[in-house]
Amino acid sequence: MNQVELRRFIREALNEDIGAGDLTTECLVPANHQSSAYLMVKQDGVIAGLSVVAQVFQELDTQVVCTPLVTEGQKVSKGMIIAQIIGSTQAILTAERVALNLLQRMSGIATLTRDLVDQIEGSNCHILDTRKTTPGLRQLEKYAVRMGGGTNHRFGLSHGVMLKDNHIAFAGNLSKAVEKVRQQVGHMVQIEVEVDTLEQLSEVLKLDVNAILLDNMEPDILKKAVKMINGKVWVEASGGITPETIRSVAETGVNAISLGWLTHSAKALDISLDFEMEMGDK
Repeated sequence: MNQVELRRFIREALNEDIGAGDLTTECLVPANHQSSAYLMVKQDGVIAGLSVVAQVFQELDTQVVCTPLVTEGQKVSKGMIIAQIIGSTQAILTAERVALNLLQRMSGIATLTRDLVDQIEGSNCHILDTRKTTPGLRQLEKYAVRMGGGTNHRFGLSHGVMLKDNHIAFAGNLSKAVEKVRQQVGHMVQIEVEVDTLEQLSEVLKLDVNAILLDNMEPDILKKAVKMINGKVWVEASGGITPETIRSVAETGVNAISLGWLTHSAKALDISLDFEMEMGDK
């Protein structure tokens, strides 16, 4: 993760929540009070984001120590304590919500990703994320995908060319779109083209592209498409794929499956922060 961007994001998230101050904590807790707390998972899942949690607390007080008790990407069971936090009671209470929001969100994505990776085990197919991420959270959500065993697609629009139907319509036709793009980006930049019919695929295979996205095709059509491609370019499937159909899609021979709902619809993993003892004044 880009640490400069991450720190800026954490500051903005804390500022959004704290505003002019944490009225409740500042009224009740002395500034020099110290405590020990822990993070506990309340359902089975995969953990991602403990290093981010540590940075959230330390942004308010550099003396807060957050010690992970599991590794990133580790499967955990309900009731497991995954980290201990020792330091300023004020800092812990004030940063708690932001820290948990991020940890729960990231761990939810990692959990969903791992479940899908396990479902297609042995198929030689990868699980990919997309750009359908929460604005401002893309870096963290894509990191969570990796912790769940998935693979990142392009991070943003500048990380590769992907020609979709609207781009092709604007260019006039598929051949013109590829030719114009290739002239401008040169041979070092990857070009991927989205197709949704075998007729379009036949045309694309005659062009200078590096990857093909087979969009909204049923498994039997995907098999035909993969046979037509015959290993000439890298190929991914996307669109209309569900947990129930993902195995059959993976077995068609595609290199990867990209899923928008991997990030935009993942359910947060239930994690709590609880105090285990008061340590008193500093």
